[in-house]
Amino acid sequence: MSQLVVGGISELFLVRESGATELLTDAAFIVENGVFAWIGKDSDLSVARTIDCKKRAVIPGFVDSHTHLIFAGDRVSEFEARMAGNPYEAGGIMSTVRATRAASDEELFDLYKKRVQEMLRNGITSFETKSGYGLSVKEELRSLKIASKLTDEVTVLAAHVVPTEYQDKRSEYVKLVMEDILPEAREYASWVDVFCDEGAFTIEETRAILKAATTMGYKKRLHANQLKAGDGVKLGIEMGCVSIEHCSHLGSEDIAVLSESDVVVTLLPIAEFSTRSAYPNARALLDAGVNVALSTDCNPGSSYSSSMSFAIALAVREMRMTPSEALKAATFMGAKALEREDIGAIALGKRADFLILDAPSHAHIAYRPGVDLIAEVFKAGELVLDKGM
Repeated sequence: MSQLVVGGISELFLVRESGATELLTDAAFIVENGVFAWIGKDSDLSVARTIDCKKRAVIPGFVDSHTHLIFAGDRVSEFEARMAGNPYEAGGIMSTVRATRAASDEELFDLYKKRVQEMLRNGITSFETKSGYGLSVKEELRSLKIASKLTDEVTVLAAHVVPTEYQDKRSEYVKLVMEDILPEAREYASWVDVFCDEGAFTIEETRAILKAATTMGYKKRLHANQLKAGDGVKLGIEMGCVSIEHCSHLGSEDIAVLSESDVVVTLLPIAEFSTRSAYPNARALLDAGVNVALSTDCNPGSSYSSSMSFAIALAVREMRMTPSEALKAATFMGAKALEREDIGAIALGKRADFLILDAPSHAHIAYRPGVDLIAEVFKAGELVLDKGM
């Protein structure tokens, strides 16, 4: 039996099964065979420490439940144009589609692997990623196959936008997604997603795709209400989506129906930062009892960042979340958005994914924005990254 004994922890960030957060000071824990086996006070340890945190904080590994990592090229010129005053529009996705289609399998995998390594440096120990830059049967399947090499949480997002070659025959593309892409994509993906918003897919198109996905056994998530208010949230609840994502434009009725559901609302504040858009009303969602997760939305167009720490800082500063609420959203609730009960918290029986911070408290993540405070990264009780801090 392999055992890891971690002590000398100034603050251990815990989330109970009820969802309540707790800060355990002067803490320690024991990992056995890759899972948390004992959690308590350092003074109660009955065995010698393997690791002395030297009065530093320990938090769960981040769970990034919304990313777009399979792509080639970048859209820095689009970013520069937005900074000069041009609004963000969904249509820019096609430039990434062209670059991705032109890349070889090896090039796409190497780019993907590099991004995953960057995420690990940023403390992300579990992640979901999507297709959506192929937009044909062949290219979507290629992206999904590559994605499945580095994560089990793969989402088919063939309904990202209607590709250029189908602009005058939208219904044919929707049919292609439902009848050709989704059945074959099931080999690699367990999730389906649709971008239901202005410039992307309509409510009726989204409902048809989600219905088709349901018959094939997919779990469902939804991009909705990012660019404008609409009926995407209500549709997501109607269709049994696990997570509804972006939700930048919500009315009181949307928040009310969300509060009566178990849906996770995944907020992506780096996208608002990068597009100079209004931030979601996280405070209203939390006060209404809605499940709220945070994610990076790492993608080349609207959120080219893999820093969950930055997402947390924005959530605290711009969306009025407390540091504890934001950290819970980036860990425990990210796991809930993926229907994963084995990760996302430091709790007995869960996989021992955790981060040692170069700081005495989790609050320093938001308190010191832009500063790399992640000293060591552990997955299943194994040290996978040591920055020598």
